[in-house]
Amino acid sequence: MNRFRSRLGSIMATALVVLLFIGARGGAQTDVAAPEVPAAAPPAVMLPRMEKSLVMIRSVSQAVDPATPWKNRSMSQGIGTGFIIEGHRILTNAHNVSDVKYVEVKKQDQAQRWPAIVMYVAHDCDLAMLTVLDKAFFEGTLPLELGDLPENHSTVQTYGFPVGGRQISVTEGVVSRIEHDVYSHTQADSHLVVQTDAAINPGNSGGPVMQDGKVVGVAFQGLSMADNIGYMIPTTVIRHFLEDIADRHYDGFGSLGFSFYTGLHNPAYARFLKLPDGVQGIVVVYVMMNSSVEGVLQRNDVITRIDGYDIDNDGMTRIDGRQLHMSEVIERKQIGQTVTLTFWRDGEAHTAEAEIAWNRPVLDYARQYDVAPRYVVYAGLTFVPVSRNYLETWGRNWSSDLPSFLRYLFQNSLVINKDPQRKEFIVLSEILPDEINAYAEPFEDSVVETVNGRPIRTLEDLAQAFQSDEPYCVIEFMDADKPLVLDRAKADERHPVILEKYQVPAATSLEAQP
Repeated sequence: MNRFRSRLGSIMATALVVLLFIGARGGAQTDVAAPEVPAAAPPAVMLPRMEKSLVMIRSVSQAVDPATPWKNRSMSQGIGTGFIIEGHRILTNAHNVSDVKYVEVKKQDQAQRWPAIVMYVAHDCDLAMLTVLDKAFFEGTLPLELGDLPENHSTVQTYGFPVGGRQISVTEGVVSRIEHDVYSHTQADSHLVVQTDAAINPGNSGGPVMQDGKVVGVAFQGLSMADNIGYMIPTTVIRHFLEDIADRHYDGFGSLGFSFYTGLHNPAYARFLKLPDGVQGIVVVYVMMNSSVEGVLQRNDVITRIDGYDIDNDGMTRIDGRQLHMSEVIERKQIGQTVTLTFWRDGEAHTAEAEIAWNRPVLDYARQYDVAPRYVVYAGLTFVPVSRNYLETWGRNWSSDLPSFLRYLFQNSLVINKDPQRKEFIVLSEILPDEINAYAEPFEDSVVETVNGRPIRTLEDLAQAFQSDEPYCVIEFMDADKPLVLDRAKADERHPVILEKYQVPAATSLEAQP
């Protein structure tokens, strides 16, 4: 038990990008006649119409402790915004309903609160779909329509219930930038974002950003170290989400599973790679094990085109008249679809088809939400999968305060893992002190490699290894030159006593994650 580390009651966001709030779930709608409003109507004229489309979302959330997953953290309450779209549905942010236990929605100027349910949550793009089972909620509501990407320097309006106010607020601003950036909800996924100087405050999350009477984005995050810089999720991302859930299942945003380097500005590097003069592109530096491009791409391949879109030395391409990151070509397709890659290898041009797939690393860099608690406890030793959630229990400065091997593992897991059968890394997260594990403390926060010579590739492997009848349990760790050895008979004897003493409800929890 590490007495020098405090587990946080909630996961902390980074210093620069912050989520705007937590929220609720939402509903559906019945069509009503839309009031006659000019397309470019000012916010004051649009407000009566928006009152028929916006809802306040109120939620209660509760996550588990990543180090001792049978324990729940304290509950938290939040307020966010959602808006009605066709099909009796409410669109909002995923972070409004993450780890939610209860959610309700209400309309402006109405005291009644309506229980809602979450239909779909897309944590990788911070979007969620809600509904209200009682269709009376949608009487008199007006669904909003999606528009296109706004132009730079054009004006937009952000609607919502900021800082818990009961009345709809509207702020107006100018679009200043459209580019790919990290979404702060998972701290790992990057998609297209639209930056605006319209004030976006806590409670605005999930609210519509409007232009010419149509939704051009969903407000979702702001920059904490700057004034009036907010971001919205553009309709390209929203439409991808809506198309994805059309089959009643959310698959997520896929990728091709390789990393690259924008180093061809160096003429010597281009000549070293045997590129013809004037050829631009990106250099493949790593192909993920078991990814959809394993066997298709190799290190030092130079990708010059994706589906006919030329890629420059900065990894940018031109789509719909805009200079955007080349990943936008991939992001506009669904998992299971393919793209055509044009690349150079050893001075020769090649083309190949590549499938867009989930392609996540064994140790995912993203925060996790709404996942079942998974753990194994044996003789007071608690084992969990290594995850960002677990690593963030070291506090605000977790990335620098982590034990050295865990920090190295998080940053370099793709290179460290040489086992194609590995599904996760398992760590000794907590020790429930007892005479049987009195000498185990030096191994806390270490990653398991084998038990009695058997490779541990999943939590299930570990649970099975502890059921062996061998006289000793010999646990080898990746970052240790000596094993942890337990007397099997003594461990089996003390095991139920420890579970009862520390009120652990079950020795294992191996439910598959959603």
